[in-house]
Parts: sequence; C-alpha cells; structure tokens
Amino acid sequence: MTTLLSPAPEPSTAGQTSRWLAGRSFASWREQFDRSGYLIFERVLAPEFVDGIRAALAPYLARDLTGRNDFEGFRTNRVYALLAKSPLFAELAIHPLALAFAEAELGPSCLLSALLAINLHPGETVQPWHFDDGGAKVPRPRPPLGISAFWAIDDTTELNGATEIIPGSHLWDDHRIEGASSLADFAGKTPQQRDSGDRADAVKLVMPSGSLAITKGTLWHRGGANRSDRPRLIITPQYCAGWVRQLENMCLAVPPDVAAGLPERARELIGYSIHPPFMGHVDGLHPRRLLGAATRSMS
Repeated sequence: MTTLLSPAPEPSTAGQTSRWLAGRSFASWREQFDRSGYLIFERVLAPEFVDGIRAALAPYLARDLTGRNDFEGFRTNRVYALLAKSPLFAELAIHPLALAFAEAELGPSCLLSALLAINLHPGETVQPWHFDDGGAKVPRPRPPLGISAFWAIDDTTELNGATEIIPGSHLWDDHRIEGASSLADFAGKTPQQRDSGDRADAVKLVMPSGSLAITKGTLWHRGGANRSDRPRLIITPQYCAGWVRQLENMCLAVPPDVAAGLPERARELIGYSIHPPFMGHVDGLHPRRLLGAATRSMS
C-alpha cells in the first residue's frame, strides 16, 4: 500500500506568503496565531479579483434562498458547493496565505472541509457561539482539527455583522459558554429565544474588502448582527485534518468532470489525495487515477 503515497510535497506554501507578512517572519505570525487563535491580513485580494467573485456569485445570490434554521440565519443567503460553480472560488481555497496556515497547523494532507458564501442581510441577528471543529467529538483543550478562513468580499464593520471572536478561547476546555449553539438551533424555522451572549472580551473581525481573517477550529466565534442598511458578504473556506470527515461531501458536491479542471492542489483538497499511509484510497488505488478514468468515460 505504500505505493499509494503522493510524491514528496512541494516546498511549503509559507515561502509564498512574504508579501503579506508586513516584514515579519511566518514563524512570528504563527506564534501570534497560537496565542490569540486568530489573525487578520488586510487587502490581500486585488479589487478586480473581488469584482470577479461578486459577478460569479451574483446569479446564486439573486435566488435569495435564506437559511433553513436559526444557525444558518433566516435573513442570510448561504451558497454552498462553490467549487462546482466557478473556478474562481478555487483560487480562494488554494490561496497561499490561507493555505500556509492550514498546512502548518493540520499538515500537508489537510482537506477542504467546506467552501461557502455567507451574505447577511439587514436585520439578521447574531448567531449562537460555536467553534468550527466542534463536530469532532474530541475533548478540549486540544490542538485544533480545523482552520477557518474568512475572505471579506464586502467591508466587514461594527454595524454590518462582522464575525465576532473571543481571543484565546481556542485554549479553553469543554465548558459551554452562554449563548452557545445547541441542536435546537438547527431544528427548524422558529427563531430561538436565547441569552444574547454578548461578552466584554469579544472582538469583531472588522476589515476592508479583500482582507483575510484566519481562525483556529477551536476558537469560539459567531456571525454578528447586521444593523446596517446593506448586506455583508464573505466567503469562508474551512480546512480540516486529513483524517477528519469534511463538512461538505466534496466528491459529490464537485462532479468528476468539474474536479478534473481544477488546479491540482484544489483537487487534492477536496479528496483526490491520500492521508498517509493510505487513507482515501479507492479499490487500492490513488483517487487521482480514478478521476482520470472517470472523466475519460464521460467524454
């Protein structure tokens, strides 16, 4: 089974990040990340690229499908399976800055767990507090099993629903905080009555369009309330360790013929890869070999 392993990985994506590190070393940013549980890098994306993202999302946002429950948000559009909708979104998933921190934390065999757009409309209320790798029932405190990236397509502000985080909370134990999510938040169309969960130690991820915030999967956070008169749009790629189940079933969400046209690193992230020594094989073969066979049979 050792023949299933991919060739030796390319040099770390950390070497491609210097333009965004403000003269600091990648190691120093990682130390800050370990202390606080989050980072912000302003104006990473060119405005022209952000415009392209808006255009690619426009037909899906025009459907105005809102959340199915209190967690998704009754005044929020969520667009899932983005890799099946435009190759532009792959550029966010494999962006070297976000990916460098994901790989450093989770290893080079990490996977893309989810990739979605979140568009908060005016009047949306706060989400319940949660942490993104909470689906893995491993006792805390522990190292994160996921990393979340938040790409600001719109400016995120104090008023329009900027994501709220609790610095340092990635180090906490299993204690449930006030206003934390529960199964009831996913149960139906009735807004849940809960404590507001407002906290003096919370910080809003305020940043201009084109910026990137990164959080550890164990960091407590929530979507903010939109008290402005305009929507607030972000895109969030979420990564997980190579042995953790993805939130989105990527191999079904992204058809083989679409996956075959993605950059190689994007294909690896959605599951056409192996977590050593052989997790992810298909009938004893590396899945990328099956992808080539599947796409040939469709032609």
